[in-house]
Amino acid sequence: MRLLIIGTLDGQIGAASQIAVARGAKVSQADDIDSGLHALRSGNGADLVMVDVVLDVSALVSSLTAERITVPVVACGIGTDTRAAVAAIKAGAKEYLPLPPSAELIAAVLAAVAEESHAIVHADPRMAEVIALADQVAPSDASVLILGGSGTGKELLARYLHRKSKRAKGRFVAVNCAAIPETLLESELFGHEKGAFTGAVARRLGKFEEANGGTLLLDEISEMDPRLQAKLLRAIQEREIDRVGSTKPVKVDVRIIATSNRNMDEEVAKGTFREDLYFRLAVMTLEVPPLRDRPQDIPVLAEHFADKYAEANGVAARPLSDAAAALLRQHPWQGNVRELENTMHRAVLLAGGDHIDTDAILLNPAPGATGAAPTATAGEGDSGTAGLVGRTVADVERDLIIDTLLHCLGNRTHAANILGISIRTLRNKLKQYGEQGFSVPMPGDAERPVA
Repeated sequence: MRLLIIGTLDGQIGAASQIAVARGAKVSQADDIDSGLHALRSGNGADLVMVDVVLDVSALVSSLTAERITVPVVACGIGTDTRAAVAAIKAGAKEYLPLPPSAELIAAVLAAVAEESHAIVHADPRMAEVIALADQVAPSDASVLILGGSGTGKELLARYLHRKSKRAKGRFVAVNCAAIPETLLESELFGHEKGAFTGAVARRLGKFEEANGGTLLLDEISEMDPRLQAKLLRAIQEREIDRVGSTKPVKVDVRIIATSNRNMDEEVAKGTFREDLYFRLAVMTLEVPPLRDRPQDIPVLAEHFADKYAEANGVAARPLSDAAAALLRQHPWQGNVRELENTMHRAVLLAGGDHIDTDAILLNPAPGATGAAPTATAGEGDSGTAGLVGRTVADVERDLIIDTLLHCLGNRTHAANILGISIRTLRNKLKQYGEQGFSVPMPGDAERPVA
């Protein structure tokens, strides 16, 4: 992950950089907003920008928006200054981090933006077959299309291919085609020239040029607009791109890996995805099986996530009980590995005793279930969930989210990481609670809000 720090962070830049580097990030620094924007335009790129709150956060966010540069911005300031935090969030920052820097908070931000644990944990023969095939195709420069359901680990496999390739020392640049609007995605991929559109105050190099000599991941490529697919096809065929507003093509040396959670044959038949682009991408196709079809992976992944989140939350590591492991094996896992990870994160927070038992395993209802069946049997009033009987799931979820947010002093990113949900999901929930009349904690808040 690439982190760009803008400003001095009131003398805390060294500490923040050391924490980020220890968490696997590559850190660069700019003294002011103009220097930071220049770095982003020039192809150095960043997955996350941390900006000193004493600088003009609003001007930075406005410039990024006007120039179609898609990167999350986190503001940093002294202590838990609520006014500064609110001002930064209103200006467009995704989060506010208090200084001096907390290793836990910075780790949470990095984890929320890009998962840096890229090891592929597996034990099932079906997954072993996929890895073996990936080992065979990794050294080539052939385009690879990775198919599989949401949460199966397609991006992890893409990173694995890059690490095993001849381009391993080059950059791995990922673009989520589903998360960026079409009007922004073209500039994000191909860059633009000064004056190409209103707000294009300088030349900006896109992801193709950022990834030159390395690997470009086009995540969820089936969500790309057909018009842009034509331009992408030309870039792959000719190994050159046209910046928006330019008439002079630019040669690029990039290996393409694409992912999709859709049936690509059906997308081609419907006309939503170009057949010629499909064949150009699918020189080699790797399909990641759903978690339910690789049952031997379930217990090893569960233990892996239990250890991971025990360390992240500063609690003792606990093994799974036999009953809990059996419960996990029986679940259909529609959300695949991502759903299992979130389940184990919750279990670590809820578990008591020497093991993670069934009372700490809160599972999502299986598709088609007509009622909310209990996931575990409560004991004689001593279960950790006994006090929840009689309350709706929505009420319990709301209290858990708000209490976790308070525990994090209103920090959305840290709370989402602890809860095992995405920032987008958390923000949608908080918006809903606010509309229902509940007081939602702001950064710096430390008291339980009331309706």
